[in-house]
Amino acid sequence: MAEFSLPANSVVKQGKLFKAAESASNTRRFLVYRYDPSTGKNPYIDTYEVDMDSCGPMVLDGLLKIKDQIDSTLSLRRSCREGICGSCSMNIDGTNTLACTKSIAEIKGDVKVYPLPHQPVVKDLVSDLTNFYAQYASIEPWMKTDSATPPDRERLQSKQDREKLDGLYECILCACCSTACPSYWWNSDRFLGPAAILNAYRWIVDSRDEAAGERLDDLEDPFKLYRCHSIMNCAKVCPKGLNPAQAIAETKKLLVQRKM
Repeated sequence: MAEFSLPANSVVKQGKLFKAAESASNTRRFLVYRYDPSTGKNPYIDTYEVDMDSCGPMVLDGLLKIKDQIDSTLSLRRSCREGICGSCSMNIDGTNTLACTKSIAEIKGDVKVYPLPHQPVVKDLVSDLTNFYAQYASIEPWMKTDSATPPDRERLQSKQDREKLDGLYECILCACCSTACPSYWWNSDRFLGPAAILNAYRWIVDSRDEAAGERLDDLEDPFKLYRCHSIMNCAKVCPKGLNPAQAIAETKKLLVQRKM
């Protein structure tokens, strides 16, 4: 299994050129990263000419048209097509984003599509996110309480406490932020990364959760939390407009405050 990292010029060679129908006048070129570990060959780029008059407006539409009508061997993840599931995260035109919400019209020149950077590649545009999801599971992303559950109603919180979760609960675990973070590239075995820490902070500030101290204890580690240097790549690429760097900074602040 190869690991993909940008730039990949040292291992990428030109693949096949797949042309659109000769009669098509409105076409866009898609340059797509290809890699099949079962062949033992190095990764390469395939070029596809897509007829835009019979294609939807998003990059995912173009990729699905390629897979359905031009080259069925292309592999990619996708599900909701509405920017909700995070399945179609990939590197498009040099930026991590969701293929289903990235407009082809926004891209000047060729549409260049790669898998998420610095992650093992399962096949083509499918990255292996096993470690990413294991780190998410490690922060125990569920409500933890010691007090008894109210017998006749749910656990309530004020409107003000609920507003503290805005900008946190919307994370769709697409991994765009973590795979755009250089600290995560070099320390992904120990640094939890922006997505996992943002979700940890989401539970730390939830007024209904009763394990904030325990969660902070778990994060107080030179690598789990403090490898973040706030370069803001995570906030720049988040397709939901979230700011993981701010959540990380607030977590660091809480750790300092409880020592004072």
